[in-house]
Amino acid sequence: MKHPMRTAHEPKTVRTAAFRLLGAPLWSPALKWPKGHGSEGGFKGRLPRAGLAFVFAVVLGWSFWQVAAAEQGDSVAVVYNSKLPASKALAEYYATRRKIPTNQVFGLDLPTGESITRQEFDARLRLPLLERLEKAKLMRAPASASNENPRSEWSARRPTGVESRIRYVVLCTGVPLRIEEDYKLREEATEKIPAQLRKNEASVDSELALLPISKTALTLYGPFPNPGFAATNTAFLHPTNGVLLAARLDGPSVAVARGLIDKAIQAETDGLWGRAYFDSRGLTNGSIKMGDDWIKGAAEVARRTGFETVLDTKEERFPVSFPISQIALYAGWYEYDGQVSGPFTRPGIEFMPGAFAYHLHSFSAATIRSAKQNWVGPLLDKGVTATMGCVYEPYLEFTPNLTVFFHRWIALGFSFGEAAYACQNYLSWQTTVVGDPLYRPFARSPRQMHEDLLLSRNKALEWWHMKVVNFNLVGDTPAEELIQYLEEVPETRTSAVLLEKLGDLYLLKTKTDEAIAAYQKALPLAASNPQRIRLLLELGRTLEASGASEQAMDAYRKLLREFPEYPDLLGIYRKLLPLAERLNRVEEKELYQKEIDRLTSIVPSRS
Repeated sequence: MKHPMRTAHEPKTVRTAAFRLLGAPLWSPALKWPKGHGSEGGFKGRLPRAGLAFVFAVVLGWSFWQVAAAEQGDSVAVVYNSKLPASKALAEYYATRRKIPTNQVFGLDLPTGESITRQEFDARLRLPLLERLEKAKLMRAPASASNENPRSEWSARRPTGVESRIRYVVLCTGVPLRIEEDYKLREEATEKIPAQLRKNEASVDSELALLPISKTALTLYGPFPNPGFAATNTAFLHPTNGVLLAARLDGPSVAVARGLIDKAIQAETDGLWGRAYFDSRGLTNGSIKMGDDWIKGAAEVARRTGFETVLDTKEERFPVSFPISQIALYAGWYEYDGQVSGPFTRPGIEFMPGAFAYHLHSFSAATIRSAKQNWVGPLLDKGVTATMGCVYEPYLEFTPNLTVFFHRWIALGFSFGEAAYACQNYLSWQTTVVGDPLYRPFARSPRQMHEDLLLSRNKALEWWHMKVVNFNLVGDTPAEELIQYLEEVPETRTSAVLLEKLGDLYLLKTKTDEAIAAYQKALPLAASNPQRIRLLLELGRTLEASGASEQAMDAYRKLLREFPEYPDLLGIYRKLLPLAERLNRVEEKELYQKEIDRLTSIVPSRS
C-alpha cells in the first residue's frame, strides 16, 4: 500500500439519499407488519405521525437487524505483563467489569517495549499462554489441528481436535504490539510467496489469532487465509474453526486503555449515538480503488442504518477546519507522512462514548503508545473507544474490509471483536485490534432501545429521533412528512441536534426562512463547540444566499468572537469581505482585506 495519498480542502458532503432499502418506502399503504405484530394487512391511508417512530423500530427490529446476545465474561482470557503493575491492574479491572473468572487472567514475563523478537514471542508469550490455557482446561490445541501446508492450502474444513471454552484473548497494555522480522528464518516454501509478501514480521494480536492451530508446523512467511473472513454467523468465529479473537486494551497511557473499557460499557448501556464521517478519495479506477470502495460501502451501511452520514468524495482529506462534531463513526485513508492530520489534530475534537474511528494507512499502528505519532495512538488519546491499525506495511488488499466490518458490527450486531475478525481476509499479518472485543453497542433492536431510552428519560432520545428521520429518508419518505414529524416531537424544542436536522430538511425543500429560524434556535442550545461552528457557518451561508447580508455578517463575526482559534480564519474573512462590499462598509472592508493579507502571508500548516 505504498501509494502517496495527500489530503486538504473542504469536502463534498452527502448526508442522505433517497433509495429503497426494504423494497417499499417505510411510509406506504403497502407496508405490512411482521406476522404476529399488529395488523396482518397493509396500512390504510397515511400513517399517523407517532407511527413513524414505531415503524422504524418494527422494521429494523424484524427485517435486516439481527439482535445479538451479550457475550459472557467466561468466554475471555486476559493476558498482562507481569513485569508491569499497571498492566496487572488493568487486567484485574477489566476482569471485574466484564465478570471474567480470575483463573482466566494470566500474567506472563514479557519484554516491556512494543516490539518482541520471534524467538521471544514463542518462548515467552505464545507457548506459555497456550500451556496456561490448556492447564486451566480453557483450550485444547493438539498438533493435528490443521493442514500440512496451512498458509498456501488452507481449506474451509474444521480443524480436527481443537476444543475451547473461550473465544477471545485480551492483551493489556504492556504486552508487546509487534513481532520483529527474523532475517535468519529459512522456510522451504518461501520462494512460492510473492516477493512483497515474503515477510515474517507481524502484529502480536494477528499471530495469536492462530493460537488454536499454532502447534502445527505453520510457515511464518506471508499472510495466512482467515477461515472466518466475511462470516455472517458469529458462532463460526471460534477456536474450533481455527480463529481466536485477539484484541488489546492499550494506548498512549494506562488511563486511555482503561477508558476503552468504561466507554464501551457506557455505549452498550446508553447506545452509540452521534454522526458518521467517511473520508474517501473519489477514485473511479486504478489498483487502489478497492480502498475507496470499502469506505464508500461503510458509509452506505451507516446511512442505511440511520446515522447522520457525511461522505467526502474529494481526493483531499478533511481539512483541519472541517466542522466535524459528535463523532460516532469515522473511516478515512491515507496521508503522505502517515501522521495524524486534519481536524483530528485540533484540541477538543469530539468523539462520542463508544466511538469507532479507523484511518487506513500502512503504519497507522507502528506505535500506539504515542499521542502524537501515526494514527492509532492519537485517535485513542482524543477519545476513540475502538479502532484498528497496521503495525508494518500490510499492502492494501490485506487490510480490513471496512464494508464488511460496518455491516457485521452495526447491521448484524456482532461484537467489536467478531466484526474485526470477520472483516480481515488474512491473519498472522499486520493488523492490530484495539478496544474491548466484547463491545457490542448494537445488540438491542431499535425498538428495544427506544423503550429503554423512554424509560430512563435519556437525553440520547434526540439521537433516536434523528435515526428515525434518516432511516425514513433512505426509505423515500417525503421530506415534508419528516419535517412535520420533527415539528411535533417534543424533544425538538430543546435539542440542537434535532433543530439542526430540521433546518437541513427545510433547506432541502427550499424553505429558507424556516431553515434560518431553526438554525437560530439551535445555536443557544448547542453544547458542542464544533456543532456551534457548523451552525454559524450554515447560518451565514443561508442568510447570504437569501440576500440577508447584514445578518450573514453577524453570523460570521459571531464565529470570530466565539472561536478566535478557529483554524480557517482566512476563510471567514474571505466570506466577510464581499459582504462588506455589498453593504458599502468601507472601513470594515479595509479591515477584512488587511486580515486576509496578513493570514495569506503565513505559511499554512501541514494539517
